[in-house]
Amino acid sequence: MTLTIRKRMIQHIPVLEVVPTEFLNEPLSLVIYYHGWQTKKELALTASKKIAQENIRVILPDSMYHGERKIENRSMIPSFVFWSTLQYNLSEFPMIKNFYQKRGLIQEDNLGVAGFSMGGMTTAALLTRYPEIKVAAILMGSPNFESFISRTAAYIQKEEGHYPDYLVDLFSWTKTYDLSKMPEKIAGRPLYFWHGTDDQKLPYDVTYQFYRDHKDQVYGRQMSFETGEGEPHILTIDIMNKTGKFFVQHFSD
Repeated sequence: MTLTIRKRMIQHIPVLEVVPTEFLNEPLSLVIYYHGWQTKKELALTASKKIAQENIRVILPDSMYHGERKIENRSMIPSFVFWSTLQYNLSEFPMIKNFYQKRGLIQEDNLGVAGFSMGGMTTAALLTRYPEIKVAAILMGSPNFESFISRTAAYIQKEEGHYPDYLVDLFSWTKTYDLSKMPEKIAGRPLYFWHGTDDQKLPYDVTYQFYRDHKDQVYGRQMSFETGEGEPHILTIDIMNKTGKFFVQHFSD
């Protein structure tokens, strides 16, 4: 299959659009794919191509402070830029979605979201707010924001001897987007997890425990979890392929 990759600027957001060439201007199922921390949209192209090969239009935005939006002299406040980046992703999702909706390019309202690492956390947060998302994939990302913040705080406490009190207030917004606090927001939607057991950045156990706690609930019965035995914080080609298959299978349900 031949794919076309074209650059767009959606308001202020630089994106890459990956689409089967024969359907370039036709309505297709659409997946917005978010890259990880300290990378850029171009580095997520391989994963997006695997999804696009299933006759899906894939949109890769550059997150704030990344790729074309990278800036020098970023804030040195511990983890502030990470959460600010994620917050931008959440605020910009409707702009990207609306751009394609207005042009009639989303087939049968088949809208999906996926992401790796920080992009997976963006995906988890979006599920708490947008019921129009039909299918999602969290790849090496945590749906438990509180756990991630606590782990970061413990690290800063150890390295610097204290954790700034003001960060507790600055990160308070995350509670309203923490999927682990409102798992019922999954609402029976197909949700694919993949996580490696040797992930040193986002612990496997936290994500797997979330799955175990909710997989038998009515809202969580369409969740699927795949374990990468011994896999570090890296996305594999096999999982990229499986992610594409997951989307096409559930968009057609």
